[in-house]
Amino acid sequence: MQNVGYWVPQDEPAHSNTLIYIIAHKSREDAKKAWEAFRADPEWQKVSKESEADGKIVSKVESVFVDPTDYSPIK
Repeated sequence: MQNVGYWVPQDEPAHSNTLIYIIAHKSREDAKKAWEAFRADPEWQKVSKESEADGKIVSKVESVFVDPTDYSPIK
């Protein structure tokens, strides 16, 4: 996984409850393996459980695979 960037919307109400991020992978298969390893990591499981002690902090996750266009500065 390669972190590309993280953003929040400028306007409410999304500003207070939305995180948008891009993570790069070499392939969909690499993405699948990386996320499986991340979710299985004991340290992440511990931190995740602690962060949700007072309830879930994420209500939904959307995942979209994208390709850069020919004119994109990121290739």
